[in-house]
Amino acid sequence: MTESDAEDRKPQSDEARSAFAAPSGVVTQAPPVEEESSTTSEFALPKGYGGPQTSAPDPSEGSAFSMPRTYSSRDAPAFTPPAGIPRVDLTKDAPWQDRMRTMLRMPVADRPVPETVQKTAEDEGPAVPRVLDLTLRVGELLLAGGEGAEDVDAAMFAVCRSYGLDRCEPNVTFTLLSISYQPSLVDDPVTASRTVRRRGTDYTRLAAVYQLVDDISDDQTEVSLEEAYRRLAEIRRNRHPYSGWVLTLATGLLAGAASVLVGGDVIVFVAAVVGAMLGDRLAWLCAGRGLPEFYQFTVAAMPAAALGAALTIAHVDVRASAVITGGLFALLPGRALVAGVQDGLTGYYITASARLLEVMYFYVGIVIGVLVILYFGVTLGAQLNPDAALLSTNRPLWQIGASMLLTLAFAVLLQQERSTVLVVTLNGGVAWSVYGAMHYAGDISPVASTAVAAGLVGLFGQLMSRYRFASALPYTTAAIGPLLPGSATYFGLLAIAQNDVDQGLVQLSKAAALAMAIAIGMNLGSEISRLFLRLPGAAAGARRAAKRTRGF
Repeated sequence: MTESDAEDRKPQSDEARSAFAAPSGVVTQAPPVEEESSTTSEFALPKGYGGPQTSAPDPSEGSAFSMPRTYSSRDAPAFTPPAGIPRVDLTKDAPWQDRMRTMLRMPVADRPVPETVQKTAEDEGPAVPRVLDLTLRVGELLLAGGEGAEDVDAAMFAVCRSYGLDRCEPNVTFTLLSISYQPSLVDDPVTASRTVRRRGTDYTRLAAVYQLVDDISDDQTEVSLEEAYRRLAEIRRNRHPYSGWVLTLATGLLAGAASVLVGGDVIVFVAAVVGAMLGDRLAWLCAGRGLPEFYQFTVAAMPAAALGAALTIAHVDVRASAVITGGLFALLPGRALVAGVQDGLTGYYITASARLLEVMYFYVGIVIGVLVILYFGVTLGAQLNPDAALLSTNRPLWQIGASMLLTLAFAVLLQQERSTVLVVTLNGGVAWSVYGAMHYAGDISPVASTAVAAGLVGLFGQLMSRYRFASALPYTTAAIGPLLPGSATYFGLLAIAQNDVDQGLVQLSKAAALAMAIAIGMNLGSEISRLFLRLPGAAAGARRAAKRTRGF
């Protein structure tokens, strides 16, 4: 027996053998050499999954984790649910406002890829923080200029999308602008916001901002971030086209034209001009002292009412009530009212509530200023007769001319471009002609006549804005001036001053109904204008809108 055989026959300890060890004489294969151990995760792909880049060896075999063989994220067809969503064709022939509105009303997953991408100076794609900052600055100028929330939303989305940030969501409220951009579903979103603290009416600046957004959205025009910032700074630095004294004179002419519109003569015209100019100068003085706009409206409403009461006390044979009515025309916040109602109709309820609350404060300020003067006038013996304020329809040519002068003065107050003043003046004359033909000649209710005339103003304004790729406000806001409810407001305040509260509330309710008719008519005219425009998705079906609750 050899020494090795003896060694094999020795008994082995428990540590030297195992119950799982193969018996001697059984030939086994060497176990495979395992690689370095690695931790596994429940999110790890199972073995056998080749991913979308590899194809399965047998078409009949598949895995629950594998993509379909024909799947391609870029070439995938548009998903259409059983209810049927028409595919939206974002034609380049439509203005950028309509294209952006169409995409904003679509879910994020259904939006097409960006059509145009403006490059930076380094040609390395967009710098996300700077693009968001530029977008917020553009939105701030539009919102501060009185633009509707939907149009501000569309402009902000157009700027972001033009620089390649397609997964962005702008949010517009009355005083706060915010925008959020998420590069992908697994990346953290980038959010920026900006507060709108100061507001000023300058439609020339508004038109320049629209032109900038139009150039950025145009794939034939290259506008870098630096160029966009430079143009935006120039827009901010530009002086207003009309000086302060020109605005004061325009305020007087607006009040004088409104007094002629409701039956005044030359003396009434002069008195209304003087009263409105004094009120405007007092409002400028209060603004220079830092008083809120509520007190500015209160002070501005007093001089015209005081002159009307003084003419009555002096027994001057004029229609003194027309002087007060003209002064009210120069102060009624028609622009803010129309913007507030439009925001509510388009679904921006927070912004609409804030705008209408602002209108209510201005309106209360005007009421307080006029009521204080009327109370003193009635106490001193002023015989103010509501029936003497208006004249019959024996002067249609004078009224049409007065309405056009009123619209012209209103356009100057809004700091419009000189190229749009003539167009909006004609629009205001047409609006009053339609109202007069329906109300005076046709004996139709003033509310319905006002709504139809305002609808024509909105229709014409939207068509002109799409023709020039600009905002619709310069073509519509001043044109509604002759339709503002100045007479009904004055009748309500006078009845309250004469202790006839019931009649006063009736007249003020009529004024509120006329104001709502103006706002709704303008918005309806804007929507009707889409029937004449080539809109995105028009070939596939009607424009998609938000679903209504219908009571549940």
